[in-house]
Amino acid sequence: MGRRKVEIKRIQDKNSRQVAFCKRRKGLLKKAKALSILCDVDVAAVIFSNSGRLHEFSNANSVTGILQRYKSHVEAEKEISAEIQVAEHSKYSRFMTVGELLQRTERQLEETNADGLTVTDLIHLENELQTAIIQIRSRKEKQLLEENKFLEDNIARIKKNRKKMATDFTDLPPPHIICGQQRVTLNFF
Repeated sequence: MGRRKVEIKRIQDKNSRQVAFCKRRKGLLKKAKALSILCDVDVAAVIFSNSGRLHEFSNANSVTGILQRYKSHVEAEKEISAEIQVAEHSKYSRFMTVGELLQRTERQLEETNADGLTVTDLIHLENELQTAIIQIRSRKEKQLLEENKFLEDNIARIKKNRKKMATDFTDLPPPHIICGQQRVTLNFF
């Protein structure tokens, strides 16, 4: 007789639900501890029961410390993505699209009565169009190079921040488990 697969749905019987909660909570905290030890990572688990009881685990100094690291990481990511969006918008807004260039050329042809143009005039317009396309391509290449440099700088800054965060927590005391029976109040940001 082996284990049977448990259907994941709410357990209706209150006592069975409480027993399952206790067993699965212990299992989850055990897995969190194993993950932190085996992979040498910082782990925090926060669980609130139906009765409002707090159960937590942290292999670092405190759950609050890990939450602060999380908050600073999220803020840094938001700041970088905002910078990228602003930079992309300002770079693309000053260039004329190919469609706009074609419309402009078409308007010029309509205004000048293309039927009355000589072959030399048409060749001259074609050369102007080719020159404009070459200029747009060179601008876009320059823009892509600038954008790549900007992204490389951001990646380097993120890596530097991650290394700094990792070194900030190397001098902490050894990890510990906070008892599930004790009531602790957390201030979330």
